[in-house]
Amino acid sequence: MSAVREPTRTLTRSPTVSDTVSGPLTTESIAGAAYVVAALLFILSLAGLSRHEKARSGVIYGISGMAIALAATVWLTLQGAWGTDQGRTGLLLLVISVLVGGAVGLWRARVVEMTGMPELIALLHSFVGLAAVLVGWNGHLEAPHLPEALLAVHHAEVFIGVFIGAVTFTGSIVAFLKLSARMKSTPLMLPGKNAINLGALVAFAALTVWYVNDSQLWLLVVVTLLALGLGWHLVASIGGGDMPVVVSMLNSYSGWAAAAAGFLLNNDLLIVTGALVGSSGAYLSYIMCKAMNRSFISVIAGGFGIAAPAAAGADYGEHREITAQATAELLTNASSVVITPGYGMAVAQAQYPVAELAQQLRERGVDVRFGIHPVAGRLPGHMNVLLAEAKVPYDIVLEMDEINEDLGETSVVLVIGANDTVNPAAAEDPSSPIAGMPVLRVWEAENVIVFKRSMAAGYAGVQNPLFFRENSQMLFGDAKQRVEDILRAF
Repeated sequence: MSAVREPTRTLTRSPTVSDTVSGPLTTESIAGAAYVVAALLFILSLAGLSRHEKARSGVIYGISGMAIALAATVWLTLQGAWGTDQGRTGLLLLVISVLVGGAVGLWRARVVEMTGMPELIALLHSFVGLAAVLVGWNGHLEAPHLPEALLAVHHAEVFIGVFIGAVTFTGSIVAFLKLSARMKSTPLMLPGKNAINLGALVAFAALTVWYVNDSQLWLLVVVTLLALGLGWHLVASIGGGDMPVVVSMLNSYSGWAAAAAGFLLNNDLLIVTGALVGSSGAYLSYIMCKAMNRSFISVIAGGFGIAAPAAAGADYGEHREITAQATAELLTNASSVVITPGYGMAVAQAQYPVAELAQQLRERGVDVRFGIHPVAGRLPGHMNVLLAEAKVPYDIVLEMDEINEDLGETSVVLVIGANDTVNPAAAEDPSSPIAGMPVLRVWEAENVIVFKRSMAAGYAGVQNPLFFRENSQMLFGDAKQRVEDILRAF
């Protein structure tokens, strides 16, 4: 980092929009124009990704913007620092970093399965947080020579950037461990956990004032350790049922960490990009909290006011089982079918036979639709991506609010790998840990077939009374194999 940072901030100011409007055509003005174009492409990328029909163009805009940003940064570094040994060393390190990061990214993108996408995204967020921590530490060790008033601002940027980055880093690591089942999904319930979180924030505020007035290295060490512990505790205190919201919030944290690094480095593009990611991630988290009837503040505050799930001990009666052959007969005689997928469909990679099942039923004159809960799977939009990958028509894939009113008039509902998102306890049991969470009211249908490997509780650790209803039957086994059995029975 020191290779791109000169003794004074005046010399290292990154190109701004004003550079592209006035003055001679310089290296800085060209790079500034490239940064403006990259920022616009990032905005177009977010707009495109908000709709299925434009998602591909949104991805292309994002890739193009990042390519332009990287090319402009490398070119600016080449023009400004090639004449010195320090500059050549910095450029060499930059190129090596880009090549190594690009190679690792391409490798992971090729080998990761859709079921592993949530934890991969959580892990990638940790890299952004770690980068912000390293930038902050470099800002302390290579502090520029500035007037005292500006130096205080610089110290605040360093301290706040390190804090946000460290919280994002360990929080993302815990989310990765929970999503990949390397850590229990149940919330960590330490005595006085809310007091711990509040105390950490108060300590951070006090340390920030201290550091701004006296920038001692040991203060930076203390706040780094404090933030690492707070990030771990915040996410560990949140249960598995809220993990999709946590992934979205960590995305927001990584954006603010990038913006903090941008302020420290005087990089306008990094500030704009970080603000876009931070604000969009926060808004998505808010939407998801509303969809789950969760308090936005309670989730981001480490599950404030949320109790741990009670042990499953209630007697719901006996469940009934059904065969693939009987399921095929039931579907053949149905007038309408709704399929509600969940994470189990992703694990079994059953989206392709499910798509074929829907197609064959539609060819037989059956009205087939898909009902998607906002947090189905472990990532926002997880099920939508899987169904699009299997070429399921967009017009029969409906959100929860669009399909719920029709479930009472549906002949058969196929629950494929879903659990918490179809749990009637959320609507009927005030003592349930997921009480008040809007769910797909599949139990209102005439018949419900639940595809499941076993009678185990869902990711939130809550038993589902749906499995024991009179109109529900269990089809045990691997979801992909059971759907293929139904297709053969046709």
